[in-house]
Amino acid sequence: MERPTRIASWSAGLAALLAAVVVASAALGPVRIAPVAVAKAILNAVVVPTGLTTGTASLGPASVPVPGFEYGSPFGFAVHEPHQIIVAEVRLPRIALAATVGFALATAGTVMQGFFRNPLADPSIIGVSSGAAAGAVAAIAFPALVPFSSLHLSAFVGAIAAAFLVYAIATEGGRTPVATLLLAGVAIQAFLGAAISYMLVHSGENLREAVLWTMGRLNNTSWGDVGFALPFTLVGALVLGAHVREMNVLLLGEEDAHHLGVEVERTKLLLLALASVVTAAGVAVAGVIGFVGLVVPHVMRLLVGPDHRILLPTSALAGASFLVAADTVARAGPAEVPVGIVTAALGAPFFLFLLTRREVHSL
Repeated sequence: MERPTRIASWSAGLAALLAAVVVASAALGPVRIAPVAVAKAILNAVVVPTGLTTGTASLGPASVPVPGFEYGSPFGFAVHEPHQIIVAEVRLPRIALAATVGFALATAGTVMQGFFRNPLADPSIIGVSSGAAAGAVAAIAFPALVPFSSLHLSAFVGAIAAAFLVYAIATEGGRTPVATLLLAGVAIQAFLGAAISYMLVHSGENLREAVLWTMGRLNNTSWGDVGFALPFTLVGALVLGAHVREMNVLLLGEEDAHHLGVEVERTKLLLLALASVVTAAGVAVAGVIGFVGLVVPHVMRLLVGPDHRILLPTSALAGASFLVAADTVARAGPAEVPVGIVTAALGAPFFLFLLTRREVHSL
């Protein structure tokens, strides 16, 4: 099969799988809704610009006209009103956030495994997740000491600061050895782990909220959470997708990549920065969710091979489906559990199974 056809076939199949998982997830809950009604309610929730409108905005003492758009749904399927509200306003934001975060973590995991040429690498390896956790726990436990009023923004800034610190420590003379980067990431993770433990001990009545955040959670999700994470995720994934050739060449080693025309250090910095931003966007809204960025890219590599031209999009779509399914399991029981517990419970045994089958090997 030709490569473009193969990429299109795998991507279409995984996109169909994601659509099926989304419909099944939205159908399950305290109020069961038929999948056909769920599909209609989801389509009814799709809105597009239908016209122009004019509002006003204050500019000093005067008001000035501001153009805008009117939005409406191109669909008008008949759906029982309570079911439309449950799907569109309660379940769909949470499902959309799960898909976005799973997409982000799997994308970043694919890049990190290729960057480090190590199948055990994941998005947290350079301290991004620990940095986000430190920022979030600080915002929960000591809000008066954090300059950001938004928990998401505090976590996002913490994640980016940790990644920048690891890169700055590992870089010397314009070069960033991968081994040094890995060790610096381990050290920063350990330091941030100690800082998080200290803040948890002194978090008082906020302890439960802080601990739940570090376990990964998607409850009480709003469309605002999706709006925070989605732009970073999509833009980052698109730019990463434009550099899949460089990712493939880097698998040969930095010296060979240099001889093949790749600006190694510039490319490494770009990949690291984009993977960090994508990871930070996901972790900032959902907390620390493990194994998605580790297991999903590894499984897809076994299925489609190491070529990043097909591995990157398929891993992203599979990660979105995996986290939507895991979150459905997390909220399906009599008492909801943090989704990070479910991903660890599913991911760890499966990864051990791959180890025993000797399926985990070098890239």
